[in-house]
Amino acid sequence: MDLREIFATNLRRLRNAKGWSQDELAFEAKISRGYLSLLEKGEHYVSIKIIGQLAEKLEVEPAEFLKRPAKSGR
Repeated sequence: MDLREIFATNLRRLRNAKGWSQDELAFEAKISRGYLSLLEKGEHYVSIKIIGQLAEKLEVEPAEFLKRPAKSGR
């Protein structure tokens, strides 16, 4: 899993945990919903500025977006 995929997975998880639609988060973060959709699909690179805006609105530390999923212990 590359960093774009990790970011996309965490962005979706954090947005859903907040109970927001893509439209709501895009509005709050002052970005387009289309751009947010591309980020959530892992199809676009994200800037540090946008990470900061998203983290602020989702009330998380920016590092939360780059945390790798926990490995299942088998």
